[in-house]
Amino acid sequence: MFSLIVGTVVGLTQYRIKRLFAYSTISHVGFILLALGISSIESTQAFIFYLTQYTISNLNAFIILLAIGYSLYYYTTENKEHKELLDKNNSPIQLVEQLKGYFYINPYLALSLAITIFSFAGIPPLVGFFGKQMVLSAALDKGLVFLSLIAILTSVIGGVYYLTIIKEMFFSESEYKVNPILEGSTMKANIMNNNSLVSEVTFDYKNITLSSPITFMISTITLIIMLFIFMNKE
Repeated sequence: MFSLIVGTVVGLTQYRIKRLFAYSTISHVGFILLALGISSIESTQAFIFYLTQYTISNLNAFIILLAIGYSLYYYTTENKEHKELLDKNNSPIQLVEQLKGYFYINPYLALSLAITIFSFAGIPPLVGFFGKQMVLSAALDKGLVFLSLIAILTSVIGGVYYLTIIKEMFFSESEYKVNPILEGSTMKANIMNNNSLVSEVTFDYKNITLSSPITFMISTITLIIMLFIFMNKE
């Protein structure tokens, strides 16, 4: 109960995105402990499923945040708070407000993060909804009505800080502008094979994309989160 309440209430006050996710995790641990504290086959299945789906969703969220951070390296901003952030090279995205208007920069990454966040909140038909449904069903079968109500209320309240991220990405105006140095420049790269020049490639900043393994991982996990309803046989 305290994990659910503390993780949700303290999470509402966070403006740093990693701290927000940390307190969100405390809230999710409350669901995991609720399933773990019930001695039944259904609760054990709910515990394993919830832990699995939350792990892959959390992994996806942090990979997307890293990708978003590095995709902003050729943008500049006049926001003083952004400029004064420490350790920007290793952790480019630190504040929720840094995601302002990101949908208009890279809609695919923004949509992937939105789907993952909605899964955290337990919005149907995403995989996070089924995890919470299984835990609550096991708890109600054991007569834990009060704890189930606390879990439902904290999930609804927790949706507020999740929706804050969505609002910043989709409904706020972006403060980023393409770096003028890159906007008018042309970059060149050599493709080598056994120290022999194969070809020379010319490109600009619009051609800079995510690497294939990262793209594949984000796409795969996002599709699992979104399309789990078609894999659910119950």
